[in-house]
Order: sequence, then structure tokens, then C-alpha cells
Amino acid sequence: MIIPTFFLLAVVIGYPVVSAVIQSFEKDQGLDPATGLFVAGGFAGSSNYAHWLLQQCTTSGGGTTACPPGSIGAVFWQAMGNTFFFTVVTVALETVIGVWMAIIMNRNFKGRALVRAAILVPWAIPTAVTAKLWYFIFDFNGILNNILHTNILWTSDEWAAKFAIVMADTWKTTPFMALLILAGLQLIPEEVYEASKMDGASTFQRFTQITLPLVRPALMVAILFRVLDALRMYDLPAILTGGGGGSGNATTTLSILVVDQIRQGFNSASALSTITFLVVFLVAFIFVRFLGANVVQTQAAQQKGELK
Repeated sequence: MIIPTFFLLAVVIGYPVVSAVIQSFEKDQGLDPATGLFVAGGFAGSSNYAHWLLQQCTTSGGGTTACPPGSIGAVFWQAMGNTFFFTVVTVALETVIGVWMAIIMNRNFKGRALVRAAILVPWAIPTAVTAKLWYFIFDFNGILNNILHTNILWTSDEWAAKFAIVMADTWKTTPFMALLILAGLQLIPEEVYEASKMDGASTFQRFTQITLPLVRPALMVAILFRVLDALRMYDLPAILTGGGGGSGNATTTLSILVVDQIRQGFNSASALSTITFLVVFLVAFIFVRFLGANVVQTQAAQQKGELK
């Protein structure tokens, strides 16, 4: 019964990954500068990876040289830095605000269902719609500048554009974090809190000594999901700032760079996609192996404890 699942995963996941890796070692099709004829690509070795990692560009004579400033091959490390900047900042903000939202939604009060529905609305809106919504908010003549009485170029200035993306992404995906953390909070028995109150524990002590340790498995899984999603960020910065801002590449992420490269060379884009895949895989491995974001292992440990 497991064979059909493995077959489906091999077709949907395995084949595209293997195909991209193979294509990343091939040259892009194009015109031969010596003959002027259209030629098919051949084996390229590691030149596609050197194009990104070492920022080497192929010359008309077939040699390599440093990619000129401003070219797509020269912005890889900047895009890598932008991607990790957005990942770290947005996930940190979403985690803090998500925990706060989850604690509120976990309490018993009148109108709790309405509050939960309202909090989840931003997550239900498609990302493209969210980007357009915030695009109008951050417009030079938009509502934000009018409220703050400022003249900030939110989608053009380097750091203002980054701040705009962080704000929009935090507003969009914090409810997702809150929902996963809420699921973990609801597994904590109320008797634990009642016993701690009888022992004289303060609200802060109950939060640090009971809530955080017991919700940690769900919290780590939520952070893992959001980190992997943020590392693949594309549509929000692409629509909100066009991947530009300030110097022209201030909000360019790895996914935006992949799409731009596809229009210029498919095999070189495959190399960049492979690099992006390895980065995401390495981050996921670190979370699962060293930071405890292992759902299966956590569930097995809980079941073992219940049996005892």
C-alpha cells in the first residue's frame, strides 16, 4: 500500500529535482559567436555554479571573467543576503506576535469565535492580493504617508522597501503561526495551570515554566514551516517592489533571481534552483536534527509517555 505513495513522490518531487540537477551541468542553447549559428548546449561542468557562487560570466570568446556590476550574475550574494534578512526578521516578528495572538485566542471570553475569525482573515487572503493591497498603502500618495505626514518612497528607497516587505509579510502570515501555536496550547491540560496557581506561580512564571516548554514542539514546527516558506519568498516582493528598491536589487530574493534567469538561460537557472534547494534543505535539516522540529519523534515520545 505504500508503493503508490512512493511512486507519486518520485514523479512529483524526485523527477523534477533530478532533472534540474542534470540540466544545471549543461550549457544553455544559443548563438555560437564564432559561426553565428544556433547551437545546442553541451556539458558545462561546474561553470553554471561558478556563474553564481563565484560570479563568473562567460565572454564572447568562450573564456570567463568577473560578472559586470549590476548584471544578473553579480547579484547572487546580495539576493542570498536579502532572502535570509527577510527570513530572520519576519519569522522573529511572526513568532512573537503569533504567540501573543495564540494565548489570546486560547482564553475563554465572550466573542472568542469572532476574534479567531478576524485574526485568520489576513492569512486567508491570497498573497498577490495582499501585495497589491499594501502596494496602495505604501504608495507615495497612499494612506500611510498621509497618516504619518511623511514623503517616504516605501517601494523605491532601499531600507524603506525592505521594511515595507517585512510589514506586509508579517501581517499576512502571523495568523498562520498563531493557528499552529494555538493547536499546541490546546493540548496543555488546564489542571497544570491550576496547580501552579495554587503553588503561588506568577503569570510570567507560568508562561516561562509551563507554556513555553509544553508548546515548544508545536512552536518549533511552526517556525520550521515559516522559515522554509520565507526562504522561497517570491510573489510579495515581486509585486510590491518588483524586486528592486534603492540600488535596484535591494529586495531581490533567490526565487526572484531564478525567475529572472529563466528568461535568459534555462540551464543556468537550474543551477541556481539547485543551490536554492540545497540551502532550504540544509536549513530544514538543522531544524529537524538540532532544534527539535521533528513531528514524528515528538509524537512517538508523547505516546510512549502516555503508555507509561
